Amino acid sequence: MAVATPRVLDWYFDYVSPFSYLQLEAFHRLPAGVTVRPRPILFAGLLDAWGHKGPAEIPEKRKFTYRFAVWTAGKYGIPLKFPPAHPFNPLKPLRLTVALGEQPAVIRHIFRFIWREGRLVEDPKEWARLAAELGAPDADAKIAQPWVKERLKANGEEAVGRGVFGVPTFWVEAELFWGFDATDFLLAFLENPGLLREGELARVSSLPAATQRKGHP
Repeated sequence: MAVATPRVLDWYFDYVSPFSYLQLEAFHRLPAGVTVRPRPILFAGLLDAWGHKGPAEIPEKRKFTYRFAVWTAGKYGIPLKFPPAHPFNPLKPLRLTVALGEQPAVIRHIFRFIWREGRLVEDPKEWARLAAELGAPDADAKIAQPWVKERLKANGEEAVGRGVFGVPTFWVEAELFWGFDATDFLLAFLENPGLLREGELARVSSLPAATQRKGHP
């Protein structure tokens, strides 16, 4: 079996995604020697770029997704409490993450504020509370800085340029691993870097389409 080598993993996430939270809580499963570079992005920007609808925009998919998130959290023993309304606008906490240097401790705190405590960051009182807990009482001024907005935008453009279509997504060595339920797939790839070049995994990677839906390229 191939020996894993140290490598850098770019992790694209949005606070609006419960599965981003769940994957963050599974970071302890990552092997030693890897470096995770957090990449906060606006999920809505991905939807616009690819012409997709989000799960919450399809009523039955919305219900299933919320139920599946809760069930999955229970399966893995991860505390989870949905905020009182969802989806919510994640732009302010995303920008605050950038303004505070995309620090892992900040990211974890924000995720747990939303998904462990079940708080709604769009509520002005809750936003003020979060900012205070992060030692950023001037959060509104921080997130209004032009460089912060540009950095978040650049993260999103980088993601689209790499083919990222959803969150959470790990990008490693030009390969994408999308979703919390792909965590085991990622771990297998890290253990065996040749995995995607083997057998059926290699064949389906360039499989042609037999037909296409009308109106779609």
